[in-house]
Parts: sequence; C-alpha cells; structure tokens
Amino acid sequence: MKMDSTKLKNILKDRLKDDNRSFKFDSKQDTLRVENVKTGKGITIELPPVLANYENVQEKAIDEVAYYVEEALNVMGGEHSMEGKEKSIFPVIRSTSFPMESEEGNPFLFDEHTAETRILYALDLGKTYRLIDEKMIQRENWQGDRIREIALFNARSLSTEMKSDIVAGNKFYFLNTNDGYDASRILNDSWLRDMKDKMEGTMAVAIPHQDVIIIADVKNDTGYDILAQMAMSFFASGHVPITALSFLYEENELEPIFIMGKNKKREQ
Repeated sequence: MKMDSTKLKNILKDRLKDDNRSFKFDSKQDTLRVENVKTGKGITIELPPVLANYENVQEKAIDEVAYYVEEALNVMGGEHSMEGKEKSIFPVIRSTSFPMESEEGNPFLFDEHTAETRILYALDLGKTYRLIDEKMIQRENWQGDRIREIALFNARSLSTEMKSDIVAGNKFYFLNTNDGYDASRILNDSWLRDMKDKMEGTMAVAIPHQDVIIIADVKNDTGYDILAQMAMSFFASGHVPITALSFLYEENELEPIFIMGKNKKREQ
C-alpha cells in the first residue's frame, strides 16, 4: 500500500493523539499542525520530507518524526535557564527561510552565515533543544556575544569523526552522529582548514539538513554531479532541511554554488 499525505496525516494523528492536543491539516501546504489546546503552541510538520524518507526507511521515518514532535511539544512552554549550563549551548544552522522569531513573537538570537544559511543558538535539553530568543536573554541578563562565544567554543569540541566513500574517483566524507549539531560542524574553522589540507582536488561542502554534513574531494565534473544528487536526496528526507545547494570552500570561505549537469555556477 503506497503512502500518501492523507494516510500519513492519519497515522501521525493516531500516534500523537492526546486530550490536550488539536490537529490541523492543510492540504494546500501539505502540512499537519499539532497544537496544545491550552497554550496554542505547537509544531507544524511538513509532510513531503517525511513521505520521501518513508520511501527509503518505511516505518522508521514515522517513528522518527513522531519522536521529534513529542519531544518538542514537551519542551514548549517550560522556563529553561542557561545559568550553569554553558556546556549545553550550541549553534544550529538554519535556512534563510526559517522564521526569525518564535510563535509568540520573540526574536531569536541569530547571525548571518552564507547567502543560504543563518546561525541560530540553542540550549540543549538532552533529547531536544530550545532555540534561544531575546526573552530568554533579557530574563537572565546575558549578552548575545557571550552566548555566541560559548556556542562556537562548544561546537569546536564536538566529534568530527567521519566515514568516507570513493565514487567515480571522487572521495566523499560523511558526518552523521544524530546529535542535533552535525551541520553545526561547518562553523568549526580549524576543522575545515584541516580537511582542506587533505584535499587532492577541490573541496566542496554540503549541509542539506541538520543531521548531516558532507565534504567532497572533487577531482572531476562527475564529482559535482554526485554531490548535487546526494545533497538533494538528503535535503528531501531531513527533518530540518537546510539547503540543497553545495558550497565551495576556498580561502577559508564558503561560497554557494549551483551544480547543473556537468557545469557549476557560483551564486551571485
């Protein structure tokens, strides 16, 4: 039986049902909204990425999104302090289309990164995390620069152990720990420079979603095509998609590129 949005919506409603929750299905946007009826806070699930992931891993795709939503709903509404939790503050990468404020209208702390990405900051809560907003900062009388410094320091302490594969003469490195901060490794400048030193060809990087980073040692045109296909596949199946574009890493800078067939074009 082929899975579609209607079937998936019904399965998720059954898995996430609770007397304190309401569900809103938007067939035009292909989304399912899950809300706490008392607070109005909730999560909007984009169904197409879940369907794409279902094609690959079947029931595991539904298990993962149900778990993610449950954890996120449990976190919402609670007061979470950063004091004494400096080791639990990390940067997270998001697309430039990601909302810049919470549903209550509190602006998130963020910084520009590339033409495709922004940096937000999060307080790790164990199984999930909460994005840091201005209300949290003001309540605890912290400075944004202090949070940035702590977060980037913590990002540099994360494991950078990778798996690798060679395809058509090009070497691809994959980092996928599922700790919520895989894409955040792209902010570890010293690690990127070390990877650059290993390259025999051109270094390209992709962060299609939150839970993966791909580094490619591109030695021929086919390498660009393969990286583009990988990035698009991961982008379509990720819970928190970032960008299907890849980046060239040159002179310690990330530059987004379009990859079209055997041609590559720098984004203007």
